[in-house]
Amino acid sequence: MKIYAVGGAVRDALLGLRVQDRDWVVVGSTPEEMATQGFTPVGKDFPVFLHPRTREEYALARTERKTARGYKGFAVQADPSVTLEEDLARRDLTINAMAVPQAVAARLKTPTPNWLSDIIDPWGGLADLQAQQLRHVTPAFAEDPVRILRVARFAARFTGFEVAPETMALMQAMVSNAEIDHLVPERVWQELAKGLMADKPSRMFQVLRECGALKVLLPDLDRLWGVPQRQQYHPEIDTGVHMMLVMDMAARLNMPLTVRVACLMHDLGKGSTPADVLPRHIGHEGRSVKLLQKVCDRLRIPSDCKELAEVVAREHGNIHRSAELGPEAVLRLLERCDAIRQAERFERVLQACECDARGRLGFEEAAYPQAARLRQAQQAALSVDTAPIAQAAAAQGLKGPQIGAQIAQARIEAIAHRAH
Repeated sequence: MKIYAVGGAVRDALLGLRVQDRDWVVVGSTPEEMATQGFTPVGKDFPVFLHPRTREEYALARTERKTARGYKGFAVQADPSVTLEEDLARRDLTINAMAVPQAVAARLKTPTPNWLSDIIDPWGGLADLQAQQLRHVTPAFAEDPVRILRVARFAARFTGFEVAPETMALMQAMVSNAEIDHLVPERVWQELAKGLMADKPSRMFQVLRECGALKVLLPDLDRLWGVPQRQQYHPEIDTGVHMMLVMDMAARLNMPLTVRVACLMHDLGKGSTPADVLPRHIGHEGRSVKLLQKVCDRLRIPSDCKELAEVVAREHGNIHRSAELGPEAVLRLLERCDAIRQAERFERVLQACECDARGRLGFEEAAYPQAARLRQAQQAALSVDTAPIAQAAAAQGLKGPQIGAQIAQARIEAIAHRAH
């Protein structure tokens, strides 16, 4: 039995990044031998085990051969005859197909590695790492369309890397051959979510557009490129370009996933604006809500992401214009955003709107005073003690809507007072 650290841990250590998780490959062993040493099997499809003490994953060296469409359409061979080189050959990119012996693995956390001579690199991963190339290992890459998404999110994470021309050509062929049409929605969302949380999400969408996958996976987003907006508000003009500026602003401001999803979805309706009214986009907010609901349902995006995206899509224009609103209109806006009951979510709404406002050419460093003003209004509304108002109104014989009106009036007065 021989054990090797493989994949992302080796890659990240070579890049000087902090190694968080290590994956291990075991060559020359069997499930029975792993069990006798205290390893716990996990999963049914692949021979993967948990270490009895560290709980890190150890996988038997294996080969994979595609037998049918879909994520589980692979025949797996895992026996003592499978070599490390054969195991590395089934991996997606050369930079993920390097290994080091277990005895060297403790040094993976060294920022300036001194173990280059110990690297097992049959597919040229080190050279591609130095050249900043995302290159597929073998033509077997084409057997799993999830790898298109993986390449795209690696481009978003490692922002200086480029997709090798031959890999891009292979990805384009996979899209043309409809391989990507058979992706499981959960896998699509899983990879998209990782790319959205990367340092430069726009790179993921750039790669997906170039290979043609975005048109298949997110057609409502893809059609935004080439759609004009009014230049006085959007110097970048192109709606697709604006979307990418917004996504990168969300990453720059270190926003959580819910905010990044809301940013991604907030302008989908602009892709269906009638040509005769361009570059204006009257009513795009409502169209955006309907489109994002379908996207979220299709990809089974978590409900917290979907709900925030709905509020942002519907209200971002009103929030941008909120400085023009009086206290009564501000309260109505807060109520539509459910800012009184869901104060924390409203903060996420404001964060997404700030990303939208600053995700414009020349506005990257601009202030967004609307957020501070609406936070003050929210705090003013929350400061109103509603119980005495409700009790006094009930004592006068007033009913629900009438009591609600008195509470609203008290909140309007509090907002007006705070604004001065």
